[in-house]
Amino acid sequence: MEQPAKGIIKQELKVKEKENVEIRDSLAIERTKLANERTFLAYIRTAMTLVLAGFSLMNFFQENFYVWAGAVFIPVGIVIGLVGLRKFVQKRETIGAHTDAYTPTSQMHAQVVKKEIKTDAG
Repeated sequence: MEQPAKGIIKQELKVKEKENVEIRDSLAIERTKLANERTFLAYIRTAMTLVLAGFSLMNFFQENFYVWAGAVFIPVGIVIGLVGLRKFVQKRETIGAHTDAYTPTSQMHAQVVKKEIKTDAG
């Protein structure tokens, strides 16, 4: 009597393992999306810093070097912001395509096995 119970427990553990794999996969997708957003925010933060530094140099210092340095910082900051936006949108589309193509087969498999265990035990 103990042998069939041990087999049922092993099967149930396999089902749980499959469900855990599915949860890990879902969380990995979410981590990837969040990493893309963090990278975009870093681009924006850098762009804003350069633009603000450019305006500050131009307004607070009257020497030609600082005015020209400020005049260079502003467009460079804008370009960095646009590059960051373009990369963010491209990566988001790529992540979305991979997410749509992903099929949670382990969860389906786990449910099928769970039903088989119930029918075998019952």
